[in-house]
Amino acid sequence: MGLTRAAFVVSAAVEINPKRSTTYSRNHQHTKVFQRDIRDVTGQEILDAVGLERGDLDLVAGCPPCQGFSRIRRRNGKRAVADKRNDLVFEFGRIVREVRPKAIMMENVPGLEKDLRFKTLVRSLRGGGYRIDWRILDLQEFGVPQRRRRLVMIGWRADNRPDLDTLPPSKAKSVRDLIHDLPHIPKVGRPLHRYKTFRTSIVKARIDRVPHNGGSRRALPKSLILKCHTRKRKKERGFKDVYGRMAWDEVAPTITGGCINPSKGRFLHPERNRAITLLEAARLQAFPLWYKFDMSDGRYPIAEMIGEALPPRFAKVAARFIANALSDSTAHQ
Repeated sequence: MGLTRAAFVVSAAVEINPKRSTTYSRNHQHTKVFQRDIRDVTGQEILDAVGLERGDLDLVAGCPPCQGFSRIRRRNGKRAVADKRNDLVFEFGRIVREVRPKAIMMENVPGLEKDLRFKTLVRSLRGGGYRIDWRILDLQEFGVPQRRRRLVMIGWRADNRPDLDTLPPSKAKSVRDLIHDLPHIPKVGRPLHRYKTFRTSIVKARIDRVPHNGGSRRALPKSLILKCHTRKRKKERGFKDVYGRMAWDEVAPTITGGCINPSKGRFLHPERNRAITLLEAARLQAFPLWYKFDMSDGRYPIAEMIGEALPPRFAKVAARFIANALSDSTAHQ
């Protein structure tokens, strides 16, 4: 989405998850989607699918699975948890070496930066002739309406390319701007907003008692506080944003795969006694209203899809930055 808005033609994509692959295909009908394990896809297959030779592709962009490196999963330790998907960062490097694009971009959680796998990947890419630069960026500084820190890495096959320090910032909209007065919702988006939820009476009571516009569970009476939130040891009390409300005139918290569940974070609507809807979560992730999500498997697969995506707004900013640099290089050849 963000790449196409930056004038890239996305010719091929790889996604193992059938639900996500289908969703992507519905919204990008001219892209060849390999619904397979990335470990079973070769660079030559990708080149054959898009009709290019090695070295001709402008950009390879990837977001390897980040769950094993996330702060939530590492809450009680500094190391990445044992997750078989962690090694997939090396598959990104393999595809780059086999395709040899002019530029590369990768996004992940900040925790990856301190992992040996990332350091190994960077050495491998540099050994392959790429100039690599990475930063931990707060995406709200680039127009994404949420606090979202991410590791962003770019690489260039040629010298004299800009670093991420020169990525142009832009002001992010607030929660109020995005979900207070929703514009006309197209037919495709209505199921994401107009569904019923079922909460127990005690959960409803907790939600009702959280103060509007940025309130937290700290305002709850003792009778409504979860036992785990009263433990003596601070690190055992859970995340403080659980059962919290968003604030109208601030950006949203990080939208995660649990974004429609009030027990997973600060995901309550600023004033209505409910969690944000899937449509509101998608808006805060900067998806367009017309983006097609399939509700046939229920809400939570879509919530995970939305929460784990690279926000299209940032993808557009970063892709345009890369496209401009490639264009300038071509103009000076």
